[in-house]
Amino acid sequence: MLAGLAGGLLVAIAGLVLIATGAIETGDEGEDAALTPQPLTEPASDESDGGGGTTVSEIYDRTNPGVVFVEADGTATESPFGLPPERGGTASGTGFVLDDEGFVLTNAHIVDRAKDVTITFGDDEQVPAEIVGTDLSSDLAVLKVDPDEVELQAVPLGESGAADVGDPVVAIGSPFGFESTVTTGIVSAIQREITAPNGFSINNVIQTDASINPGNSGGPLLDARGRVIGINSQIATGGASGSVGIGFAVPIDTAKEIIPQLKEDGEVERAFLGVTTTDVTETIAEDFNLEADQGALVQDVVPDGPAEKAGLKAGSTETAEGLVAGGDIIVTVDGAEIAESVDVAEAIEDDQPGDTVEIEFIRGGETETVDVELGARPTRVGPAPGGGGGGGGGGLPFPLP
Repeated sequence: MLAGLAGGLLVAIAGLVLIATGAIETGDEGEDAALTPQPLTEPASDESDGGGGTTVSEIYDRTNPGVVFVEADGTATESPFGLPPERGGTASGTGFVLDDEGFVLTNAHIVDRAKDVTITFGDDEQVPAEIVGTDLSSDLAVLKVDPDEVELQAVPLGESGAADVGDPVVAIGSPFGFESTVTTGIVSAIQREITAPNGFSINNVIQTDASINPGNSGGPLLDARGRVIGINSQIATGGASGSVGIGFAVPIDTAKEIIPQLKEDGEVERAFLGVTTTDVTETIAEDFNLEADQGALVQDVVPDGPAEKAGLKAGSTETAEGLVAGGDIIVTVDGAEIAESVDVAEAIEDDQPGDTVEIEFIRGGETETVDVELGARPTRVGPAPGGGGGGGGGGLPFPLP
């Protein structure tokens, strides 16, 4: 399925992979092999925080007791790249303790639909864990262990919104099963967008060059003061089997919004518009002879979805680049200007299923408006698109919102 409004372009820099060991395996060789999901994790540099002069060793000593090794049996993880799900398999990765009640945060793609989950602490103490809730759209999961069975030390949470390019970071995890491994690096970029395991997108992602590999999934990316700013989740491989210095961490600010909902309800309910769009760039506007030079060009509408019911339409002329010409151009959502596809998802991210939004769009040179009653986002969608350049839109579709 084309990707549309969940908010982000697939960051397929020669291959983007989830990083939970064994979560998704493939024997594919050749040009498609680089586009298979795999797990990662790694640490950052030993520069001080500018205040207390914290070293990597000090961060590790303080934080590592709260970082755990996660093993899941009976998983059935689906690849966002269209690979068939591996049923009855096993996956392993990393997690970290949130509080003294026994809650642990990790990646959803490690434990998705697992039958049994086990957590190992640094002293090799192994305890069973309950899956409290999972959210594939953010690739986050909350687990729980019995606080009476093990000594718990929470890892402090920071603010991903405060991260700047060049900031030193540290990663702790279990790459390839080597528990309690620490690596260092910097924040290479901010506000990246990656595709979640269910085909939607994750926004405001932190890119790092800290070495992260399969098994690092779900582990903490720490700032220079030892606070979690991200959850290591994916890497770009360029066809290699491990880290090439391009890793991606789900922002902790996103996790802070998701965690209470997972604890309370076991899932996260999001609004759903049901369209696939691509950015209206100057090139596309010129090539398609469009009446606007920015906005979100509708590529597809979900049958019987909210957008289709409201009358929004896609085009029918497919180009050599795989884009579809002739569809509506969304220019505002509830008064918010739409400059690119990701803006549509952001415009409805605070809405709930059942809410109504006003969409302004251009069709045949005329500006029209329509009220759309939002639906509930499905848990899973079809395969995300392959290929693509990183970062901006570049004419590629965005995941469904």
